[in-house]
Amino acid sequence: MDAVILTIGDELLIGQVSNTNASWIGEKLTAIGVTVRQMITVGDSEQAIRDGLDRALAISHLVMVTGGLGPTHDDITKVVLADYFGRPLVFHEEIYQEIVRRFEVRGISVAETNKGQAMVPEGFEVLENPIGTAPGLRYTHMTDERHVQLVVLPGVPREMKVIMENHVLPLIADSDDTTQIVQKTLLSTGIAESNLNELIGDLSSYLDKDLKLAFLPGAAGVRLRLTAYAKKNAQVSERMAGLEAKILEKAGKYFYGEGEEEIEAIVGKMLFERQLKIAVAESCTGGLVSSRITDVPGSSDYLVGAVVAYRNRTKINELNVGMTDLELYGAVSRQVALQMASGVRAKFSADIGVSTTGIMGPGGGSKSKPVGTVWIAYADQQGETAAMLRLGNERRRNKTRTVTAVLNMIRLRLLQPA
Repeated sequence: MDAVILTIGDELLIGQVSNTNASWIGEKLTAIGVTVRQMITVGDSEQAIRDGLDRALAISHLVMVTGGLGPTHDDITKVVLADYFGRPLVFHEEIYQEIVRRFEVRGISVAETNKGQAMVPEGFEVLENPIGTAPGLRYTHMTDERHVQLVVLPGVPREMKVIMENHVLPLIADSDDTTQIVQKTLLSTGIAESNLNELIGDLSSYLDKDLKLAFLPGAAGVRLRLTAYAKKNAQVSERMAGLEAKILEKAGKYFYGEGEEEIEAIVGKMLFERQLKIAVAESCTGGLVSSRITDVPGSSDYLVGAVVAYRNRTKINELNVGMTDLELYGAVSRQVALQMASGVRAKFSADIGVSTTGIMGPGGGSKSKPVGTVWIAYADQQGETAAMLRLGNERRRNKTRTVTAVLNMIRLRLLQPA
């Protein structure tokens, strides 16, 4: 089944709002075997919407439309659809009464313009919106060549998603026109995309039109997306498993998880299972390591404390960093990073202490320590270790990469035999 995603809204064209709807719908359709042929974005004008419909209907079996179903003057999607397909708008009393009920619960009076949300092109199926006032719509259009399913959804992301998940995706997944697609994403960190590709080596004997591999680099690491295509009910798991095994054989130490797993959750599980307590000392990351750790529910079981020691005086007073070492080596150094890690471990009587210190940019660097120079350190009862990172000059990206490096350092140390 081929699909086109048509998103409507001036705010998308001018960049005021990111078009997350299109990417989310594309991901969900691909996962159930639908091939997305195009993504089209148009403004809030009748001619633009009609042009978009012309293009979409000409090349697809499924057209997904989002946006323009609200109560304001620029929400014209239903009016254009009614005219385009020659279907008059019909008032649905049950939709309007549900809108009234929702407003009464919130203590808000219903505006006259809200009645427009209860108008539906004749012959269109209504898809319930349990969290908003604009219902979704579904319509089957017959062209000279094929039947085309048209699905129209609100532009508000959370409303669009709930209608998709409740009504649209189950219907499409049951269609005989879909292809089985098996996808798996492997998560790596600590290695650049080009180096990872070189380390894994030639995989041409595994890959063809039905089994594909994509490298997806990001600030925290490189994701590898494995995708296998087959006719519905065909078996594809064995080929996927063979490709995955080959990748892990070559570069397994760089992979920490799969799918939507987050490294902070994986590290947290390791700490919890080993009944270990950790403390964090941060300079250049300003508390971001602690924040990521505490994003995981139950992190109070293993995180016992943290210190943001941004200034040297704080490093001395709170973490017992030596004044002489600060003067001799500087705050961004192996020596200071190690003292910060051991100092915070001692301060909170933790099993593990970790630290960060660096130059995040865009200014503040020198010839010997350019912007992006970062030291991270780890200390436990077996000993201590430190590593230098050479990052770029983008401050926020540097902070993200540093946090991931610290979490990965913890992971790798915990994987070592006791």
